[in-house]
Amino acid sequence: MASEEKTLAEVVAEGDAAAKSQTSDVLLSAGDAMRIPAVNAEGGSAAFGARKSDAGVETAEEATEPADPDIDELCRDMFSKMAVYLQGELTATCEDYKLLENMNHLTSLKYKEMKEISINISRNLKDLNSKYTNLLPYLEQISQIEEQVSVLEQAAYKLDAYSKKLEAKFKKLEKR
Repeated sequence: MASEEKTLAEVVAEGDAAAKSQTSDVLLSAGDAMRIPAVNAEGGSAAFGARKSDAGVETAEEATEPADPDIDELCRDMFSKMAVYLQGELTATCEDYKLLENMNHLTSLKYKEMKEISINISRNLKDLNSKYTNLLPYLEQISQIEEQVSVLEQAAYKLDAYSKKLEAKFKKLEKR
């Protein structure tokens, strides 16, 4: 955390240095009008000192104005608030990534559990299929026995009906 604080302090210091060394051609503070540097007769800006080098090329030097103490304070305030804002954004992003990491971990565990369940179901299904295959001849025998019982039942009904007819005939013959 100390390295982050140092980094933030460096950012604020750099901002202060930039605010002191930077001049603006356009000032938009309350009550100020837009200021445009005047152009001198030689074509150079009055805000910049123009020099001619020995080769005839004109070079410019930036005129520095002393930094306004109010601007210094506003820059410091802005940089400190920006640092707090960025720190908050980074913290929120880190928390989001931690949450996603936890969710991914839990999802991974859930999928592993589901995989184990599906492996067990598959194993049990294979066992049931092998048992069914082993029982299939017995099931066929049961089906055959059922068919034979059905045929035997029909024969028993016919025999019962025939015996009733015979009994009726016998009773008829007895009465005569």
